[in-house]
Amino acid sequence: MYSAVVLGFLAIVIIISLIWTLRIFKQEENKLKEYEELGQTAEEEMQRAEEYEKKSLSRDMPRLLWIYAITIGLSLIIFGIYFYTI
Repeated sequence: MYSAVVLGFLAIVIIISLIWTLRIFKQEENKLKEYEELGQTAEEEMQRAEEYEKKSLSRDMPRLLWIYAITIGLSLIIFGIYFYTI
């Protein structure tokens, strides 16, 4: 019974991190569609790509690192509790 609760909680944590990651990817996908609709030139696309790389590293990567750090940390804690109670 207890192990089912722990595994259920772990599944919820993993699902939340997956949804959060997919949300970030969807935001980026929407930006790409918007740029395609504007019909940008090659120079504008290069400038946008450089800008994206800078922003992605400073904005999106820390978010993803936090998402996975929290997920992995909680997973390890839950597995520790699970194995301690066996």
